[in-house]
Amino acid sequence: MKIVIVGPAYPLRGAMAQLNIILGWYLSKNHDVQIVSFTKQYPSLLFPGKSQIDPGKPLFNVPTVSLIDSINPISWYRAARYITNQKPDVIIFRYWMPFFAPCFGSIARLVKRKINAQVIFICDNIIPHEKRPGDAALTKYAFHSVDAFIVLSKTVEEDLHRFLPKARYVLSPLPLFNVFGELLPKRESRMKLGITNDHVMLFFGYVRAYKGLGVLLDAMPIILKNISGLLLIAGEFYEDEEKYWKKIRQLGLEEHIQLHSDYIPNEEISTYFSAADVVVLPYVSATQSAIVPIAYHFNKPVIVTNVGGLAEVVANGRTGFIVPPQNPKAFADAVVKFYQENCESGFALNIQKEKKQYGWDTFVERLESLFDQKI
Repeated sequence: MKIVIVGPAYPLRGAMAQLNIILGWYLSKNHDVQIVSFTKQYPSLLFPGKSQIDPGKPLFNVPTVSLIDSINPISWYRAARYITNQKPDVIIFRYWMPFFAPCFGSIARLVKRKINAQVIFICDNIIPHEKRPGDAALTKYAFHSVDAFIVLSKTVEEDLHRFLPKARYVLSPLPLFNVFGELLPKRESRMKLGITNDHVMLFFGYVRAYKGLGVLLDAMPIILKNISGLLLIAGEFYEDEEKYWKKIRQLGLEEHIQLHSDYIPNEEISTYFSAADVVVLPYVSATQSAIVPIAYHFNKPVIVTNVGGLAEVVANGRTGFIVPPQNPKAFADAVVKFYQENCESGFALNIQKEKKQYGWDTFVERLESLFDQKI
């Protein structure tokens, strides 16, 4: 079967680009696959990070053409014409925010006018983390020409029902990020990062308001009353970094924070996760997070807040802890319990068993089940 994936891909950076490349590689085992990506994903004025380009190496080599400018309708027509000429059986769009709705919705419409290709949307989010006026109208526009969906959490499933009660879809959690190398010796990783502390918590990924880093910093004084811990923060800030440093100084946490405020290349991700005892996700809101699948790949326990679909992939008391959101004391108590009850090794063993259900082959099989119902 001939498949075109529409969405960001290397050399663009970020989880969506990585997921598209991984999906393309797995699908290419049994199908003819290519990716139609962006020449420009975001206008510079709207992009909060330092660069849209991944400084690392590609995860896989999947045939990719960059044709789409997210704000240039002429490029949408060109991309649609290119896709139409490929005569794909299936076109897969990755949808995670309404900003891309005009682009994706227009391309899907234009292609469907010419060929009888099946359009499938993989929905990481339907309702965005940071809501704006017009989101619902844009999403309806994007979904107009979609034949089927794959949703990654029950929260997204519920959102889909609000838009399309009779939508054809499958639910499948985000698969493991199993492409960032193997687990390294903890001591070796800590030496590489210059860490001497015995208790290391990792907050990983872009820093945005909804991810709750401020809540975690408020929890740190409570944690430090019970254990001598280090919070390793690794990821680029998509908002004012200084306001976090101000809080760190106000709380007297300077000696207990190690901050790497740059985008972490693929080749270095294993070092950060291998250095940690536990991965912390104090999110204020979420649908799901790519951080948990990365943590599970490295057999690292997680402490998450009970928002969106985060709790769906955490076995409370077995692979991590689930706590109420926006509650520094509850989060701190979970961290302290994790260390005082020596949970790391037991949780890691449980993760090795649990993560088998999050394999890419399973995800692809569920996606392919949507093909079979139409073609």
